[in-house]
Amino acid sequence: MQGHNLTEVTQFVFLGFSRFREHQTILFVVFLILYTFTLAGNAIIVTVVCTDRHLHTPMYVFLSVLAGSETAYTLVTIPRMLSGLLAQNQPISLAGCATQMFFFIALAINNCFLLTAMGYDRYVAICDPLRYTVLMSKRVCVQLMCGASGIGLAMAVVQVTSIFTLPFCHRVIGHFFCDILPVLKLSCIDTTVNEIINFVVSSFVILVPVGLVFVSYVLIISTILRIRSAQGRKKAFATCASHLTVVIVHYGCASIAYLKPKSENSIEQDLLLSVTYTIITPLLNPVVYSLRNKEVKDALRRAVGRNI
Repeated sequence: MQGHNLTEVTQFVFLGFSRFREHQTILFVVFLILYTFTLAGNAIIVTVVCTDRHLHTPMYVFLSVLAGSETAYTLVTIPRMLSGLLAQNQPISLAGCATQMFFFIALAINNCFLLTAMGYDRYVAICDPLRYTVLMSKRVCVQLMCGASGIGLAMAVVQVTSIFTLPFCHRVIGHFFCDILPVLKLSCIDTTVNEIINFVVSSFVILVPVGLVFVSYVLIISTILRIRSAQGRKKAFATCASHLTVVIVHYGCASIAYLKPKSENSIEQDLLLSVTYTIITPLLNPVVYSLRNKEVKDALRRAVGRNI
């Protein structure tokens, strides 16, 4: 029976925002505007960092890579979500669903560890400035970026392989993309083992980076408080404020979405959380780093001045 059901279910259909059918046009317009700002903001960051030699430092190299990764992350989910708001019941094949989930997980985890690498960069810059060029050399930066990408790919392989070897009896996904828990609910068999795997992976990719960033900022703050000059303390805090803001929102949303008890899940809550970490959080990155970061704002002014 399980094998029969598995051969029958060859594609899924997203439930998406069908519960808010009367508001779908408004949602489409709002999400499209936010998505356009996200793409434009991240494109500006990548362009400014690449073209302005003043920003050719590890901190801004990490920022440009994060902006590129965030852009790819949104491309995995948002275009299909927008098309789903215009045309209901658009199917996706099992292979397409697995591919979407793979890249979503890989890029999300990559972003988590890139933020951790940026926290380490701030720690070295403030706590050990004399050895900064050695500890944050080009080779170290490449290794950190490759490590973030490698962990994301490895965890994505584990998750997708464990889920898409299951038999599926149902085809309607109560979501707007192939997220882990909504797809697990479609299986014919008990998914306790898969849920444990998901919890272990989620705990690792959230709690380990959070722990490392927390330790980094404890050391950073203790160092800053020892700076005698008020202006020096203010400047040191300013270099960390943008990163810390993004970290709090990013890890906060991820923790609520993937570490909360299963009994607390509801379709409405899941949709709201998913909108937050697929649309709002990627938009936050360029907004925070453009408006709160003096070096980026100065680079933007220089770029505008050259063009004029």
